[in-house]
Amino acid sequence: MKPISFIAAASIALLASTSFSLAEECNAAGTVGTAGSASAGDTSASSVGTAGACRTDGGTTSSIGSGGSAATVDGKAQSKTHVNDNGDKLKAQTKAQAVDQGTFSKSRTKTSTDGDTLQSTTRTMSHVPGEKPVKSTTNQKIILPEQ
Repeated sequence: MKPISFIAAASIALLASTSFSLAEECNAAGTVGTAGSASAGDTSASSVGTAGACRTDGGTTSSIGSGGSAATVDGKAQSKTHVNDNGDKLKAQTKAQAVDQGTFSKSRTKTSTDGDTLQSTTRTMSHVPGEKPVKSTTNQKIILPEQ
């Protein structure tokens, strides 16, 4: 037997003897997500968060993501994202802020999964000195249904 034929035969035998599991179908699944943007003067800030979960007979799997950005012409801009994984709980928080001589824009998104509960909240605010601040809040929460 030629060496190449032997390697091919061994590979086929190995694949035939290897067990693999198929993906399970979700018994219950859900996603949440919120986002927001704020702008005032020469500043802007945006943030977004999303989470998903799939419950199968083998348990619940979750995913989470978050991000943001901030910009200004002459001032200071910063954006921070933190994700925490604590067993079956996932938490993410993004803060974005831009400041230019008292004018500012900021956006914050908090997203979490806790077993069968998914939640995301985004708060934005912009302000120009001498004017009333502009605020907005977006909230989304779902609980996966019981079987």
